[in-house]
Amino acid sequence: AIFTLSTNARFLSFIMSGAMLVLAGTMSAAARSATEAISTTSNEVIRLLRDEDLKKPWRMVERRRQLEAVIGKRLSYEEMSKRALGEQWKRLSEQERQEFVDLFKTLLANTYASRIEGYAGEQIQFINERQLESGYAEVHAKLVSNKTEVTMDFRLLQTSGDWLVYDIVVDGVGLVNNYRGQFAKIIRNSSYADLLKKLRNKAELPESP
Repeated sequence: AIFTLSTNARFLSFIMSGAMLVLAGTMSAAARSATEAISTTSNEVIRLLRDEDLKKPWRMVERRRQLEAVIGKRLSYEEMSKRALGEQWKRLSEQERQEFVDLFKTLLANTYASRIEGYAGEQIQFINERQLESGYAEVHAKLVSNKTEVTMDFRLLQTSGDWLVYDIVVDGVGLVNNYRGQFAKIIRNSSYADLLKKLRNKAELPESP
């Protein structure tokens, strides 16, 4: 199957959903902003997941749309697309870039939306936050369940006074790198047009759990 996540990277579908993001421990005032941005989104996602009325079968589509809307506000799809596409991004017109962003957004939304119902109480413990450079930050955390602990890093950029996630690295496996390798291989072995064709085909059907 094309455009798959590695075993460890499958945790990304949970992380991106924000369902398990529970603020743990005490953070210094200087290290709050990016982490609190993630936590704010997670609180809204949890509220939607716990809404008994939205759990009714005939409201599942609506529920998923609401979840995608909340999560989408915390992700920088343009920055993720730019980094995942690499050098090819520089060759595209603004219209072509927007087309790719829209397709990549649909791919990501289908990936995490199809698994979001699998949330089983995993929790995030935030370890620390550091500035990478001006306007960029990294939140180091770990995902804790009854069976395992997984380290991860949220990478965010600051735009219009808010923090947006542009990459998530789980046990050394990054979301952006995961897709960059697949996209580059298709472009190298075939063409960018073929990559778009595959993305369009993939966008038609949500990824199965």
